[in-house]
Amino acid sequence: MKKLVYLLTFLTVTPLTIAASFVSLISLGQETPLLTSVPQKTLIEAPQFGVEVFAALPSHAPSLSTTPVPADARIEMVRQYLARYRSPLEPFSPLLVAVSDYNGIDYRLLVAIAQQESNLCKKIPPQTYNCWGWGIHSEGTLGFRDYPTAIQTVAQGIREEYIDKGYDTVEKIMAKYTPLSEGSWAAGVNQFLAEME
Repeated sequence: MKKLVYLLTFLTVTPLTIAASFVSLISLGQETPLLTSVPQKTLIEAPQFGVEVFAALPSHAPSLSTTPVPADARIEMVRQYLARYRSPLEPFSPLLVAVSDYNGIDYRLLVAIAQQESNLCKKIPPQTYNCWGWGIHSEGTLGFRDYPTAIQTVAQGIREEYIDKGYDTVEKIMAKYTPLSEGSWAAGVNQFLAEME
């Protein structure tokens, strides 16, 4: 029974395949009067769809040339880190990296301090945009106009008031930044720096 089914399938499909191939060969061999009578500019305005058959290869082969555009992976690393914690600083990832570079500080440092001080800006005094605990003490709270102003002020302050004065490690920064900490501040900042490597 199985052999009979195979034989009937073969006898049905084979003639249909041969007929379809023959019709295709005939239609490809015929010249299309529409293409020969239509001026070239009309073809651009109203393109004809179908198969293009070349008797020989075109005189010039299409080529693909690309110029690599370098991208700063640090921006994406910071963005992904901020996105993971749903931080309002995420849109400012390029600025965080650029301002860090401008001030000659580690691109991760501002983010790590913001993580330690305010859970990446989720726990800050209202309308202060102060994610870094910058100027927050018993006498009052320093506020900023917006996040970009805060980022630039804090980065410049870390450069001028800490790194330029010899506070060039997280532990040394902690001694001045939060002198009452017994090491937990530096441990937290170092942990967050490592998470962005």
